[in-house]
Amino acid sequence: MNRFRCAILLLAFFTACTSSNKKTQDPQIVKVELSTDMGNVILELSNETPLHRDNFVKLVNDGYFDGMLFHRVINGFGIQSGDPDSKTAAPGDTLGNGGPGYTIPSEINGTLYHKRGAILAARDNNPARASSGSQFFIVQGKVQTDSILNLAEKRINGWLAEHAFINDPHHKTLRDALQLAIDSEDEKQLSTLSDSIKAGAENYSDFERYSIPEAHREVYKTSGGAPHLDQNYTVFGEVIKGMNVVDSIATLPVDPLARPLSDIRIISAKILADEN
Repeated sequence: MNRFRCAILLLAFFTACTSSNKKTQDPQIVKVELSTDMGNVILELSNETPLHRDNFVKLVNDGYFDGMLFHRVINGFGIQSGDPDSKTAAPGDTLGNGGPGYTIPSEINGTLYHKRGAILAARDNNPARASSGSQFFIVQGKVQTDSILNLAEKRINGWLAEHAFINDPHHKTLRDALQLAIDSEDEKQLSTLSDSIKAGAENYSDFERYSIPEAHREVYKTSGGAPHLDQNYTVFGEVIKGMNVVDSIATLPVDPLARPLSDIRIISAKILADEN
């Protein structure tokens, strides 16, 4: 075998090894099936948000979601679940505060946005924008126009200004007071602090302003979504099958707190086997 041919074979061998190793290292796409009282919904979790992905997988494997209600339903906006208190809730009970006792660091990603079918992590008003350990929201949303998207963009930048303002080291006292009010569930103090933060952020400019990308705008104008939530919540996946079920749940009659009058449960959640 001449040297040239040997070199070609060696190159092919190392290329194949590199390709094989890369394929092995690339994380597989995780798909989750939610079996509900109204049909099945299949979710695909994003590898761009590994903390949220891995936490969701753990909860599914633990059977954590089995028996939970969709406790918040807003037609034209979306449906929410993930509160463990809902498993044993009586009719009329207020829900939405339960969880596993921890939060997940924010993984807000500019490539993941609140289009129709997006899965976002719910959260309170904590200054770090950390996500609930278990509560999630599936976006139904509406088809948008450019004028509405422009208003959404203004709203997003208002939130970004508030986030930057409260996390400015010069405002540490205010940030600490906000976190204390959240931890103690002091609604009156939260309202007062929120007003102070909004007022302070009105003229605050030390942050990077956000413009909704044109590609995202086109999706919002054709398929719909909830663009005003962009850059404020972690999107960690999307529905790939069963949006008709989401739509059906979203149309249910609800009480004044947006809880369906008839309980709709996640019967079971399971990880789907890799089709490859």
